[in-house]
Amino acid sequence: MLLSRHSLMARTHRKGQVLERSAYILLSRLQLESPMSLRQLAEALRLDISTINRQVRSMARQNLVEGVIDPEGGAARKFVATEHGLELLREDRRLSTEGVGKVVGSWKSAELSQFRQLLDKFNRSVENLEDNEWPRPD
Repeated sequence: MLLSRHSLMARTHRKGQVLERSAYILLSRLQLESPMSLRQLAEALRLDISTINRQVRSMARQNLVEGVIDPEGGAARKFVATEHGLELLREDRRLSTEGVGKVVGSWKSAELSQFRQLLDKFNRSVENLEDNEWPRPD
């Protein structure tokens, strides 16, 4: 909850282009697992397909994602993040990391390590409860 409040406060005070939360989450998923169809995105994010359709359509208008032909020959159109979308995602992550760094900047190395481990364990436990594992970078 504290991280959420800190993140929300940071977002309201940042200058320049800031991704909406839904765009941030969708781009994060497409960066790790791409291309994906609307149905795959809806299942991964546990959202209604009409919600995903609206979000992806809005993101396409902003040049954050683009549709591609299914490389496996399927009929469904799939989506990938554009370079512009990935640029904004990297910038948002940099700003978020910078914001969290201000909070934990005085922590000892051992405390940071323990925090990372516990946060990872917490996230994986939530994913296990929801039976919805999120892909992670190698």
